[in-house]
Amino acid sequence: MTQATEHGGPPAEPPVPADVDIMSRDVRWFAHATGADWPPAAQRDHLAVPRPDTEVAPALPESARGGTSVPLPPGTSELLEHAAHPAVRPATAPDASTALGHALVTGFGIQRKEPENPFNDHRGYPSVRAKFPVQVFVRDGGRAQVLDPYRHALTGLDGDGTAAGGREVLLAGRYTRLPDSYRWFRGTLVNLELGINLRQLCLGMELFGLSGRLRLPGPGARRDLDALGLSPHEEWTLPLAVELTGDGSSPGAAASAVPDPLPPERVSDPVLAETVTLNRAQDFGLSEPLGPAVPEHLPQTATSWAEVLWRRSAGRMPRGLYGMSGRRRTVSPEVLEAAARWLTVPPPGDTLAAVWDEVRITGVLQDVEGHADGVYRLHDGEPSLLEARSGAPEELEGHYAYRVDPYNGGDIRHATAVWFLSAHPRALVERFGPGAFTAAQYAAGWAAQGVGLAAAASGLYARPARAFQEVPAQRLLGLDTDEMVLCAVITGTPRFSGPMYDLRL
Repeated sequence: MTQATEHGGPPAEPPVPADVDIMSRDVRWFAHATGADWPPAAQRDHLAVPRPDTEVAPALPESARGGTSVPLPPGTSELLEHAAHPAVRPATAPDASTALGHALVTGFGIQRKEPENPFNDHRGYPSVRAKFPVQVFVRDGGRAQVLDPYRHALTGLDGDGTAAGGREVLLAGRYTRLPDSYRWFRGTLVNLELGINLRQLCLGMELFGLSGRLRLPGPGARRDLDALGLSPHEEWTLPLAVELTGDGSSPGAAASAVPDPLPPERVSDPVLAETVTLNRAQDFGLSEPLGPAVPEHLPQTATSWAEVLWRRSAGRMPRGLYGMSGRRRTVSPEVLEAAARWLTVPPPGDTLAAVWDEVRITGVLQDVEGHADGVYRLHDGEPSLLEARSGAPEELEGHYAYRVDPYNGGDIRHATAVWFLSAHPRALVERFGPGAFTAAQYAAGWAAQGVGLAAAASGLYARPARAFQEVPAQRLLGLDTDEMVLCAVITGTPRFSGPMYDLRL
């Protein structure tokens, strides 16, 4: 595999070929970043035929079967109705004993069902095919529970009883919630969703006055999987853990303990084995204070946090069709300013914030008052024009994997903004180690959810995507050839509306 020159000068040829498929792209980028070799797809004809897309892991882990459920507090939606966006505290604070329950419902509770949409349910954050592969766990001493949004409850788990020093919320992704046909791409998408879920957790905690510390995966993190009864290990990511400190809890001692070595994992599925290898490269083991999830100095609006979370959408199509469609509309500069402010808030902890500093933000904008249509780079929260380019969204549509046809909407040409988050994988690994490759995807997911919340407050949809052809997109955006697109977010005005069933509690 061709290697890059020193950061700042592009390699002789792209590290990832222009014709590489989306599913294997990130594994090749990891190989480039770490100097490893990875056989081309032509040498992988031995891979098993994927199971049908309907055969995925269950919505809750098997360790939750038969567990006792504890109802979550009702009335979260009403509390959020009285919380004016973008303030970060409800008008009426709940009892301290229910604050975490309200925070979890705020972050992860079901919002609505759209009868015309082939992918239900809808929450305050997006998920691939509405599969929600990231599970939310609460651990308090020797007791472990999983969030069951359909029962509006925390359900007990059959773990090994390993004690956590304090109360904590853990986020773990299950690769097998996504169909086998996604292959290596499951790792990328689950990592992005972990970042999205982390922002939702921090948002809920911030709105209900809870503080904590983020513990990134490190040596011995697989023990968390045993403590939660998550088996087999290879189907799960290492968890992100948030240790609660704002409810009288204190961080556990596990973060600083030196664990005994664990035996290597043996994974029979070669695709899953390589996906797990990327995830297990994380060796952080750090516990760092949470920062804010919501930017400061946003203009006061007439809406509430309940309404913002209700509006959050990845776009719609009519009559059970797939994808999204929009219509062109001129928006005020405040819409752009709000998105830029959300993008300036780094993910929690010094480590993820430092990784985020390595991420470049490029936007393709059109129909924003006071701004020429074209390609912009975001510097310190301010968009700077790189190239005036009328029709750039339509060009991007030609590089999008989902074509507009009678069955599917892939409408990019009418987008208000398409935000691209990119980084140099080799520079990340050289500075932070191989785990930074995954950490950068957490950071990109965190940022993508910020764009989604900004869009919802402005009446726009926001669709995170990893479906753009990378090399043509690099050229249009003015990126380096050794610069990887972590994630894109398509925002625009929805064209279609339809009935929505309110499922909030």
